[in-house]
Amino acid sequence: MKKYEFLGDNGDFKMESPGSYSYLYFPVANDAGVLSSVTPTLAGDIKQNQNAFLMEPVSAENLHESRVSRNFWVYDGKPWSATGASAPQEAELFFDTPVKTFLKAGMLYHTISREDPERGLASEITSFAPAHEPLELMKVVIKNISSSSKEINATAAIPMYGRSADNIRDHRHVTSLLHRTEVRSRGICINPTLTFDERGHKKGEMTYGVFACEKDGTAPCRFYPVTEEYIGEGGSFTWPESIVKNLQGTYKQGDKIDGYETVGALGFAKKTLAAGESVTYIVGMGFGRSFAEMEEAFAKFDTEEKLEKALAESKEYWQSQVNVKYHTGDADLDKWMYWVNLQPSLRRIYGCSFLPHHDYGKGGRGWRDLWQDCLALLMMNPDGVREMLKDNFGGVRMDGSNATIIGVKQGEFIADRNNITRVWMDHGMWPFLTTKLYIDQSGDLKFLLEDNVYFKDPQVLRGEEKDTLWSEEQGNNQLTEGGNVYKGSIIEHMLIQHLTAFFDVGEHGHIRLRGADWNDALDMAKERGESVAFTTIYGDNLRAMAELLLALKAKEGICGIDVPSELLSLIKFDAADLGDIAKMQGALKAYCESVRHTVSDKKIAVDIEDLAASLKEKAAWVKKHILENEVVTDGKGNEWINGYYDNSGRQVEGNDRMMLTGQVFAIMSGTAPDELVGKIAKAADAYLYDGAVGGYRLNTNFNEIKTDMGRMFGFAYGTKENGAVFSHMTTMYANALYARGFAKEGYKAFYTLASHCLDTEKSKIYPGVPEYIDPKGRGLYHYLTGAASWLLMTVVTEMFGVKGTLGDLTFTPKLLACQFDGEGKASVSLDFAGRHIKVIYVNAAKAEYGSYSIKSISMGGKTYNGVIPRADIVALDAKATHDIVVNL
Repeated sequence: MKKYEFLGDNGDFKMESPGSYSYLYFPVANDAGVLSSVTPTLAGDIKQNQNAFLMEPVSAENLHESRVSRNFWVYDGKPWSATGASAPQEAELFFDTPVKTFLKAGMLYHTISREDPERGLASEITSFAPAHEPLELMKVVIKNISSSSKEINATAAIPMYGRSADNIRDHRHVTSLLHRTEVRSRGICINPTLTFDERGHKKGEMTYGVFACEKDGTAPCRFYPVTEEYIGEGGSFTWPESIVKNLQGTYKQGDKIDGYETVGALGFAKKTLAAGESVTYIVGMGFGRSFAEMEEAFAKFDTEEKLEKALAESKEYWQSQVNVKYHTGDADLDKWMYWVNLQPSLRRIYGCSFLPHHDYGKGGRGWRDLWQDCLALLMMNPDGVREMLKDNFGGVRMDGSNATIIGVKQGEFIADRNNITRVWMDHGMWPFLTTKLYIDQSGDLKFLLEDNVYFKDPQVLRGEEKDTLWSEEQGNNQLTEGGNVYKGSIIEHMLIQHLTAFFDVGEHGHIRLRGADWNDALDMAKERGESVAFTTIYGDNLRAMAELLLALKAKEGICGIDVPSELLSLIKFDAADLGDIAKMQGALKAYCESVRHTVSDKKIAVDIEDLAASLKEKAAWVKKHILENEVVTDGKGNEWINGYYDNSGRQVEGNDRMMLTGQVFAIMSGTAPDELVGKIAKAADAYLYDGAVGGYRLNTNFNEIKTDMGRMFGFAYGTKENGAVFSHMTTMYANALYARGFAKEGYKAFYTLASHCLDTEKSKIYPGVPEYIDPKGRGLYHYLTGAASWLLMTVVTEMFGVKGTLGDLTFTPKLLACQFDGEGKASVSLDFAGRHIKVIYVNAAKAEYGSYSIKSISMGGKTYNGVIPRADIVALDAKATHDIVVNL
């Protein structure tokens, strides 16, 4: 049964005893660079980037191993932690006690309440990061729930780390000697004299601070800045001597301490609370370039009135980031999707790091992330996406590969100075999928003609060699023979990505796996590995690209496309030689050599009709080649597509071995005809489906450590890429099935995953979709997953069938009868063409999918036949929500 309960329609939820689950954490962030994680006991961390952690960096295991947390102590004769993070309170965990805890959370605010009748105390602590300021704030309310008055001393205690995450195992003690700590009027601050990490030795410019006051701004009167003195000899953060013995701090404003670990422990004046009376405190934890700057930031929130205003603004800001809402017969599922809608925004902020399970990387996003996060933006906040897409193409190399280190700024790509050469063979296909969605949503075919630069670094020949003529002084833009920065159209970029991949074949005629594909753990088949899975989608992208080119001619009158002269050899490759591996490989090598260092200044105009025909020819060959060679069976009547060849040159799938990825793209690309799609779905149910852990596993158990394929086979089966229910691929499986009209099968994939996540007893996570589900059913790597973008796109464009087609609005609903409410209605609200619309499907007869069709479409008193022209949408009032009623 579901453990949490949704409150209203905007993502708020409540939960009793959240601390009864391990590994739970919640994101708290803002637009000023605050990146925090908060647990039910207020553990977690606070940081701005890899090199600026205010609290000690945590991984998932640290959440129960470490004693570091945002603690708040009350002393009424003996100590009591308002967060439950004390040694005596932890000792009571597995015994029946009258202590009750409650969580209420929503769009990036987290409120934890604790009632302890035996101690006569209750607390309520709200955590959030206010808009535009580099602070995390806590509102702490302490209440006397006994029948008599209480005299209390209150103390906020936040251990301060104040340096790079690298220093956890690289000179942790030595870097504490760099600390310059100062007691301020309402806080304790650190300014490390130097940074001391892989960047070298640099003067410390970052400052860290913990501040506190009463609700009217009154400053604390006790200060404990030195960790070893605060906890005492033999003490700890969950049983510190200063709190246990109610010691009065010996430090005062202006005191400076050099070279020690620091704690932001701030005590308040003694209070007497009558029975039922409460007192409120404000705590701020932040970053700055000076102590004064941080104090000025905290002063903006130093009264209860200011704090409540900031909390309301923060909620409003995060609500504004989610403008897609759903209404079906399952209200909890609709509200769960609200959190899924938010997740792409979280990944843009956190990158692929900085939450407890995401203890790798340094906060950047990968190449796929750039494009897949744009999918969600196109659904929710399309403003600015055009420029973002254009800038992203600046990371493409002339050999069709791309930069893999993404800078902080939009369109910023960085050369890999570690000389780690790795090419992911799937990288070239994601930009086209996103660009096509953009053009369908916007009708902006001329975007294909926009120019952008190409990325240049030493890597050439798709990662196989180095350009010894290149130097950093030449910059990271591709140059021409004449020394000019070379630019090409967006369609040219995509042509290069797809044609170089098409010709980059292995011995079986499929695109080489190289470093890996979407599955990063297929990383041990560089020489002979091939990805049939992604060859299918590259092939279909060629077909779809041809259709876009023909539309560009039909709608915009463009008859030719300029391409670099070097590319002509791949475009005009003799169709009779397709399948001749040596000739295809030779053509690719010749092209890559021709753009090894510079590019010709000369461009050639290619007729659009001829170009489209060439692309379609190649797409048709891919489909035919795969169907003739890669349909495998188990000998029991089940058939599916072999998705890979290993480094020994052998088919990976067949008999009792099956992988989901190859099936997803064979279906999505149209490679598998309808009859085979049905067989694939049947085989997936037989070999991959496990409802107990959320649905479709990524692969069957190969029962071997397959060192000629990838590290995934070293993982325990059912974890990560080795047979877990991987939300991203499960969602793409649902998308592919829906796109092919297999709505019942698509809904099964979607609903099994979603309902598992909703069931906290099984998934043990807050609302949203995790990266994967482990063998025991626990959701892991929550929040920062590309699955969220695909879920959002799948539900809107496939399940509800609300999508753009070259800018016009079309409707192809695939809702099952069970998804309509009691009145036979289901709706989705979203932005399209700069207007907010609500599409309401009316299925009065409760007909099942396949039995209903669209009878009528009406908007603003007008009726339409299947399509609403974009011009009619644009003519609507931009400030109103407009109902579109579709009768089935």
